[in-house]
Amino acid sequence: MSQTDGAARAADARLVVRTVAVDETEPLIPRADPRHPLVWMRRGEGIVGLGEVVRIETTGPTRVEDAAAAWTSLAALAEVDDRVGLPGTGLVAFGAFAFADESEATSVLIVPELVMGRRDGRAWVTRISLDPVGEAADASGSADAAELEAVLPVPAPKRQVPRVAFTPGSLPPEAYETAVAEAVRRIDAGELEKVVLARQLVGELHEDAGLRATINRLAEDYPDTWVFAVDGLIGASPETLVRVDHGTVSARVLAGTASRGAGEASDRERALALAASEKDRAEHALAVESAVKRLAPHTARLDTSPEPFTLQLPNLWHLATDLKGTLGDGSSSLDLVRAVHPTAAVAGTPRRIALPAIAELEGFDRGRYAGPVGWIDGGGDGEWAIALRCAQVDGDGTVTAYAGCGIVHDSVPADELAETVMKFRPIVEAFGG
Repeated sequence: MSQTDGAARAADARLVVRTVAVDETEPLIPRADPRHPLVWMRRGEGIVGLGEVVRIETTGPTRVEDAAAAWTSLAALAEVDDRVGLPGTGLVAFGAFAFADESEATSVLIVPELVMGRRDGRAWVTRISLDPVGEAADASGSADAAELEAVLPVPAPKRQVPRVAFTPGSLPPEAYETAVAEAVRRIDAGELEKVVLARQLVGELHEDAGLRATINRLAEDYPDTWVFAVDGLIGASPETLVRVDHGTVSARVLAGTASRGAGEASDRERALALAASEKDRAEHALAVESAVKRLAPHTARLDTSPEPFTLQLPNLWHLATDLKGTLGDGSSSLDLVRAVHPTAAVAGTPRRIALPAIAELEGFDRGRYAGPVGWIDGGGDGEWAIALRCAQVDGDGTVTAYAGCGIVHDSVPADELAETVMKFRPIVEAFGG
């Protein structure tokens, strides 16, 4: 595990955290930092962070547990005055983790200096600072609500999204179809039941302020998804990896996809066809079985939707199953992230066979695509999604977008390629495509 200077300073200091309620009705995303946005939003509610007090970086097979251990130590020393008491108040860190154990991408937890939040009609501001251990600190005497409201940035005016011209990445369309055909061959040979294969699009961003406009576009077009921005990873995920809130755990599994219809009747027919599709239901069942198997040991009770339901998004239909239960072992949200990642919905079944197949057939590093993204608080609660419908924006302006499909025995390469085109649509349009 590696930690930046901020985390090293935190080892000799404590975090002083103060959350107060504010009278704020303006949208949160226009207040985000255009160059280094920290955003977690759904249906206009969530949190936006500014600045960086502590940054924890991890790599390798133990990246999640290393981050969890560092976070637990940091949170144990924190002095917190939370006068709101909602999910996302008090001490929080935004996080994004690499998909694969061998990925060159770093995994991060970022503690902002300022957090703005809104949930259930209430708004708040949190200020987080470092104080040396042993020095007197009095959070109750910190800035009041008026002071904190005064330091909020003025919402930026709405801008047009930047125009990024995307081209195929290291696995172009023809090669992707070849990879799908090879995956089907291996499945038919009995080597595995399912494998998820992704491909890339690559472009270049020239506008610093464009990230905020891109995030805002995703939030407006896909309000029912988790819209996120963490360390250059930007997207709108419909899939909840795991959520922990005061002993309750929940998740949403998605697997099985169909395009939307051109009209109301056609749209309804496609949803019904998806719900009845043996191929899609079999793929979905594998994903649900995987999630239940990995969550069940940590829960006293775990219930699932009796039947998959069709989840409507602006550009597609998904088969979905909700899981909800009660924690039985005191696990934190990061403990559960470690337990369930990577799910069958983004890796395959069996996992030990699917993961090396992905590395071989895709031939590129997924980075943080399909990895966990979300936030955790000082008590271990948090919300984590799977980083889908997303792109990684690097410091040099390179934008790499990702989309993948679950391959099973009756998958057709051309159809899977067409599905990736549908799944690229949210992020490509958010970058002006």
